[in-house]
Amino acid sequence: MQFRQQALAKLQSPEELDLPVRFARPQGWLVLTVTVVAMAAASVWAVTGSVASTVSAPAVLTHAEGSYLLQSPVAGQVTAILAEQGERLPANAPVIKVRTEQGESVVRTVAAGRITELAATIGQIIRTGANVAAVEKVEHASDPLYATVYVPAENAATIPANAPVDLTVQSVPAQQYGVLRGHVKSVDRTAQSAQQIAAFLGDDQLGEQFTKKGRPVAVLVRLDTSSATKSGYQWSSADGPPFPLSSMTLATGSIRMADQRPVDWLLP
Repeated sequence: MQFRQQALAKLQSPEELDLPVRFARPQGWLVLTVTVVAMAAASVWAVTGSVASTVSAPAVLTHAEGSYLLQSPVAGQVTAILAEQGERLPANAPVIKVRTEQGESVVRTVAAGRITELAATIGQIIRTGANVAAVEKVEHASDPLYATVYVPAENAATIPANAPVDLTVQSVPAQQYGVLRGHVKSVDRTAQSAQQIAAFLGDDQLGEQFTKKGRPVAVLVRLDTSSATKSGYQWSSADGPPFPLSSMTLATGSIRMADQRPVDWLLP
């Protein structure tokens, strides 16, 4: 009965035709305007904008031609070490001397380079094909360094030419000196096995390390040079580290991939 009386009272009351009609408050218009502008901006960005992505992967600083593992062509006992670690040698230079059943034999370098690691010691018994030394293929001290980044094979196809690369070098505190700058020079077409990586770097352990999650693709990165830094290369900081870089230094490379459209439009 209460609701019925209220309805009858409303019917008997005169119509309030003389009162203005309020469609929306000013605050409502403001919210509506902001929403429309945001939607319009999002639509324009979806059509014309792009999304930048990066891929991070392990890397190592080397010279462009890499290294090789010097192996002994004979079996016997090592009687002399004829080279020193870090020494730069020409091709066919003596490295170790081995006493065999046929007499003394000398193991020599295959190509010119720098001895980065000596695996043989005096008195050691070695077999044919044993690793004697790791030799980096570099002829001059002024030869520039490169970075080789081992990216997952599924990401290699989307790496654009000359893509910018940031390298976090393990021996350089990034918080203090920043990251090393570079650009992609080339991308291999095929994935590499642990044996191929070991042959190029002259290090079996790195070959195993870089293939733990599958066979990667090698991306050669040209380091940006700078005459204003001690290392001779460009860093995200003004000066970079106060010491030069050396080859076979491990790093992590962050490569900027090709920009992707946020929305793929489907046309009939």
